[in-house]
Amino acid sequence: MAEQRQRALSTSGEALYEILALEKGATHDEIKKSYRKLALKFHPDKNPDNPEAAEKFKEINNAHATLTDLSKRNIYDKYGSLGLYVAEQFGEENVNTYFMLSSWWAKGLFAVCGLLTGCYLCCCLCCCFNCCCGKCKPKAPQGEQQEFCVSPEDLEEQIKNDMERDGETPITLQPTNVTEKTQLIGDSHRSYRTES
Repeated sequence: MAEQRQRALSTSGEALYEILALEKGATHDEIKKSYRKLALKFHPDKNPDNPEAAEKFKEINNAHATLTDLSKRNIYDKYGSLGLYVAEQFGEENVNTYFMLSSWWAKGLFAVCGLLTGCYLCCCLCCCFNCCCGKCKPKAPQGEQQEFCVSPEDLEEQIKNDMERDGETPITLQPTNVTEKTQLIGDSHRSYRTES
């Protein structure tokens, strides 16, 4: 059983270039040329008894796929493998927003604004008393009926009563013909045996 290596997500954005033996910022043609050379060298068909070559081949393919996709390469160059993970989880268009909101200054600004305005306490009290307890929930103005839930059975009974009052009775049963016999209720017993 082969051990799988766990890698920590980095923000440097250099490991994929190192896999392809390139410098960060290599051109598209350099990436393609290096990929072809390394893919031929570590291809599983050329190294059938070497599981390390197969793993290296997978890494080379992954690096090539990421670095040849322009949007993934931009994210990788800017935010590293952590940026690719965020793009996979939240979408490529949300990567910049994620890193902006997770920066130390954004967290500090959020904490300072919350403490200065007392908003954290306000939101907590509003949620608890209106939703959880319901004691401070705003009351409906006089003259308006409050909403209430009706069970489906009661609603069906109400519709049936309304239709009967209006002279329209809903059909609740299918008409049956007393003289009609079906094969399931037939008088004769049938056998399904074949004579051989």
